[in-house]
Amino acid sequence: MPTIETQTLEELCINTIRFLSADAVQNANSGHPGMPMGAAAMAYTLWTQFLKFNPKDPAWFDRDRFVLSAGHGSMLLYSLLYLTGYDLSLDEIKRFRQWGSKTPGHPEHGHTVGVEVSTGPLGQGFGNAVGLAIAEAWFAARFNRPGHAIVDHYTYGICGDGDLMEGVSQEAASLAGHLQLGKLIFLYDQNHISLAGATSLCFTEDVGKRFEAYGWHTRHLQNGNDTEDVAKAIQEARAETHRPSLILSRTHIGYGSPKKQDTFEAHGNPLGEEELQAAKKALGWPSMDKFYLPEDAVNFFRKAIGKGAKAQQDWQNKFAAYQKAFPKEAAELQQMIGGKLPDNWGADLPKWKPEDKPLATRAAGGQALNALAKRIPNIMGGSADLNPSTNTALKGEGDFQPPESGGPASQGAVGGVWGYAGRNVAFGVREHAMGAAVNGMAAHGGLLPFSATFLVFSDYMKPAIRLGALSRHKAFYVFTHDSVGVGEDGPTHEPVEQLAGLRSIPGLNVMRPADATETAECWAVAIQHDGPTLFALTRQHVPHLDRSKAKNIDVSKGAYILSEADGGTPEVIFIGTGSEVALCMTAQERLKGYGIKARVVSMPGWNLFEAQDEGYRESVLPRSIKKRVTVEAGSTYGWERWATSDGVTIGIDHYGASAPGDEIMKHFGFTAEHVTSAALRLLGRNEDAAKEYGGETTSFAATAPHEGHS
Repeated sequence: MPTIETQTLEELCINTIRFLSADAVQNANSGHPGMPMGAAAMAYTLWTQFLKFNPKDPAWFDRDRFVLSAGHGSMLLYSLLYLTGYDLSLDEIKRFRQWGSKTPGHPEHGHTVGVEVSTGPLGQGFGNAVGLAIAEAWFAARFNRPGHAIVDHYTYGICGDGDLMEGVSQEAASLAGHLQLGKLIFLYDQNHISLAGATSLCFTEDVGKRFEAYGWHTRHLQNGNDTEDVAKAIQEARAETHRPSLILSRTHIGYGSPKKQDTFEAHGNPLGEEELQAAKKALGWPSMDKFYLPEDAVNFFRKAIGKGAKAQQDWQNKFAAYQKAFPKEAAELQQMIGGKLPDNWGADLPKWKPEDKPLATRAAGGQALNALAKRIPNIMGGSADLNPSTNTALKGEGDFQPPESGGPASQGAVGGVWGYAGRNVAFGVREHAMGAAVNGMAAHGGLLPFSATFLVFSDYMKPAIRLGALSRHKAFYVFTHDSVGVGEDGPTHEPVEQLAGLRSIPGLNVMRPADATETAECWAVAIQHDGPTLFALTRQHVPHLDRSKAKNIDVSKGAYILSEADGGTPEVIFIGTGSEVALCMTAQERLKGYGIKARVVSMPGWNLFEAQDEGYRESVLPRSIKKRVTVEAGSTYGWERWATSDGVTIGIDHYGASAPGDEIMKHFGFTAEHVTSAALRLLGRNEDAAKEYGGETTSFAATAPHEGHS
């Protein structure tokens, strides 16, 4: 039987990871001990022989990125962070999964030092890693020069069986293979166990062959505890410059546990005190000492501090030489890394006049994005195969593609830039992976990344949007075709409930601008906003709104008075978003004919408005004015907070239809006449309301517009 005294330093270090993790899980009486125990050897090999990092400067730009995609094994990561000298104390390890600790149940970006991305929902980390690798490739292509490899780092990850069952990882792997991201290397903790049982119940495909078909380099390890073989496999992966790598490593969940090794019982529950002691005994570990840390092991791990400081200093010396040879490029890179915007970044934002030809906000958004990208060189992103529809192609900035893939003539690049220096990412029809990759690009640092697709397909990338908000990534999620105004494509493509759900995500800035001018202003707000922003933009053309009666226009506050009532206090307030604000403006004019004063409030950003002080909110929506009409071509859910108990909401709480968009809007009551009528009825002017809009049935009577007191 092994003992502490007979273990090699390597065995001592690996077992330190295993039992520090298992002790923390047991101490919390909650967590996942099996994965850290089974994957400890390969994680040790990666972190001590290959991973480039400085524990004392976790944000060093040219560090390697490590992603624990199997985030349920979070104690593996926390153990490594503590042991290698990050600012994460042993007390925090002991407080694993407890209130206020820095060691939550799953890793959270921005909460725990050294955690690159938030993981736990399986497959998300895999997609994030693809985004991290995209970012590294882009920076290297833009800034490296012969003899000056100033950007040169890898993205490593550990994934599990569950990760590779998820659809998002398959989308992301397909994309990574196409892009030939050679600096992306994943260790696959292939223990054949999931939470509910053996993977033989549901996951029997040849994963290696699948990844080979994706264009990945693969390597099979029969024994994940063989550190020499693990190291050799990583070296081979690093030598493979044109393909991402998957190292399939046969491991044993709960390694060392006499009764629970290789069983699902080791996955998601503490081993139990008796079994934990038995595991320690089996591996020659002091059984009664919880959180036992051999001095020799800790000292070995802490060598990472000096090693990391030297690696960073070497890089800084290289950067100094680069700065001397290429001062303009060095200054630009520093600006990007520092998150600073160039001077006059918004100077080219387009402007429109009320008499200009109506324009879809998706088209205005495309113009605004291109104007910003012209002056902000680190704006980068793409769509899920929908650039012609979302208007998000960056003109003249090229496609992000493998340098060897042919060039503009053969591939139809956008502009003359080609290879990894291109700023347009063709994500393909992979909405979920697109969202996860964009989050990874944002997490990398230095980029302002965006994604784009139709609003109804936000359902396909909702998990990524949520994690982007949780992580406060500065990413832009552009969604067009934002209502039943989509038209002929019908209810499968017409969003109804999406806005309500997306607005409920904490930390997500959702913006639905009313016209072209407001769209450009929303982009300006998003560029300066500390966190993610989601745009909801129209397919159909909308008029340019008259702002001659506006008061204190400031889109960054989420809502403002777009048109004030003439001659005194308003009797009714219209509140609208997006294309429906124009209906409110027309209704305001129609009410003048009845001697009624109305205010129009444009509310492009609920979340931003809610964040304002009470004084500002009161100035826009005075509590004394209780007669309010809210108008939005989407679910009425949530609008009661703005309509008040004496107000009315106009929306749509059913699916749409297939017909020209203007006909659909008319049949469902999104007309100026209906909005005017609603205000008149609210004010007790029922006869006048009937003249405006009698509410007669239509061919869509069964799906009449929702209108009711909140």
